[in-house]
Amino acid sequence: MQKQNDRQEMAHRIQHDPGYLAALDQSGGSTPSALAMYGVLPKAYNTEEEMFAAMHAMRCRIMMSPAFSGEHVLGAILFDRTMDAQVDGISVPTFLWQKRRIVPFVKIDQGLSAEAQGVQMMRPLADIEALLERASALGVYGTKARSVIHSADKAGITAVVEQQMFYAERVLSAGLTPILEPEIAVQSCEKAAAEGMLRDVLLEKINNLSDKSRVLLKLTLPEVPNHYAQLNCDQRVLRVVALSGGYSLEEACRRLEQNEGMVASFSRALLDRLRISQDDEAFNSVLQKVSDLIYTASVKKILH
Repeated sequence: MQKQNDRQEMAHRIQHDPGYLAALDQSGGSTPSALAMYGVLPKAYNTEEEMFAAMHAMRCRIMMSPAFSGEHVLGAILFDRTMDAQVDGISVPTFLWQKRRIVPFVKIDQGLSAEAQGVQMMRPLADIEALLERASALGVYGTKARSVIHSADKAGITAVVEQQMFYAERVLSAGLTPILEPEIAVQSCEKAAAEGMLRDVLLEKINNLSDKSRVLLKLTLPEVPNHYAQLNCDQRVLRVVALSGGYSLEEACRRLEQNEGMVASFSRALLDRLRISQDDEAFNSVLQKVSDLIYTASVKKILH
């Protein structure tokens, strides 16, 4: 009963409360660059385990900061190793929800296939049922899966969305809530055209979901403000959240402010001013200032 009550409270919080989602889900491929930005260079670790330990230490510092709380942060997307780990002596999902009132999600994608038809599909997800079962047992609310669109190729974009929906159905069947992330690369010279195709395909495929299904969409900030507003009005979409996609913090917030009902789910823009060399006072101050900027850009009229 308590678990069901928690899920209902989490769903209400994600859909209705002001705030943003923090993306703390850097995986094997992106971990070295994230650590280097933080000031931990490759020479500081010798093995993959040491690398992930350094990354977990960084994430723990963020999660335990007074600047990282449910006052501004609605949810946090975790790497599966982080989901299985502990912070301050308790499991990370439990810490986030019980100590911070932050809704935990977990990244389930396992890398990208080679580009074809202007897109990079997700690699087939191995052992997905076991991961979903583990996530549910740990009190995780939902999942996130990422693919990438490089060109305005209708067949490729349709294939990406169909794959996203295939795994979303499996997540829903496991009692979790999926975040679909068909990212459009910000450097694409066909970005605006791709956004038009993506919106239309998403509207079509989401319309095939049952009325009781609930998903989130994580999308690149569009060239035309409010381009995805129709998706945000669908009852099956809890929230449309924005990825920063390589934009600077200032540019990402400027674009976000133009999109009513869309909130942030930033990674690089959230973290790129944090340094291991900062003492706790400086670290917390920087994180608070960045969080305030992202929160302010996210707090707009919710379209539901």
